[in-house]
Amino acid sequence: MSAFSSLPLVIEPADLQARLSAPELILVDLTSPARYEAGHIPGARFVDPKRTQLGLPPAPGLLPSHTQLEALFGELGHNPDAVYVVYDDEGGGWAGRFIWLLDVIGHKKYHYIDGGLLAWQAEGLPLSKEVPKAVGGPVSLTLHDEPTASREYLQSRLGAADLAIWDARAPTEYSGEKVVAAKGGHIPGAVNFEWTAGMDQARNLRIRKDMPQILENLGITPEKEIITHCQTHHRSGFTYLVVKALGYPRVKGYAGSWGEWGNHPDTPVEK
Repeated sequence: MSAFSSLPLVIEPADLQARLSAPELILVDLTSPARYEAGHIPGARFVDPKRTQLGLPPAPGLLPSHTQLEALFGELGHNPDAVYVVYDDEGGGWAGRFIWLLDVIGHKKYHYIDGGLLAWQAEGLPLSKEVPKAVGGPVSLTLHDEPTASREYLQSRLGAADLAIWDARAPTEYSGEKVVAAKGGHIPGAVNFEWTAGMDQARNLRIRKDMPQILENLGITPEKEIITHCQTHHRSGFTYLVVKALGYPRVKGYAGSWGEWGNHPDTPVEK
């Protein structure tokens, strides 16, 4: 049995510290090259957040190629028994996107450190500058469609009674006041709750404890299919993580996000 099997998706720094030597652990740092070099959680392997996205306009947030994913997970030493623990230093955007990637490759054993590196440091836990070596070459992966909403799928679901679209962008982007694509505004029926508003600033950017009530008030409820997005499915990595952590059974990330929707000629827009 894994040392992590009794833990929820979202864990505290102390939960990880007690299990740093577990052989099944793959610890992933999604901060920045400079931040990682300055000191990271011991044993953590750095993944440049850019490698979690395709990176091509107009929709850079789309999934990397199958080959790129197989190379990335090979370097990390991916295996069926691995337990991933992921963190960043921004409250969960990139870490949540990585959890979405794990769902895409069909790997369900993962945890997020609530508050990430900030929470770890606030508790006075040790940092390391030692860099683990890349484990090996590409691994064979099977990609799954279920965690991802394509533009076509989302368009086909618009107006459904059991659908909630969570737009994690800034209110000015949602309203169309700030335009960062060919079209400004939002997907019809989408509800706006900006990603950082879900973080507790007084608790080192941990997920707010009242998120269930906030989502209930927004109509983002467990019986619905939740599709979350932002501009590139980075900010909505956090919102995807929140919905997963709350145990909602149906959640998808719209990887194309507004970069795709706002630049496509045939997508409806509200302001």
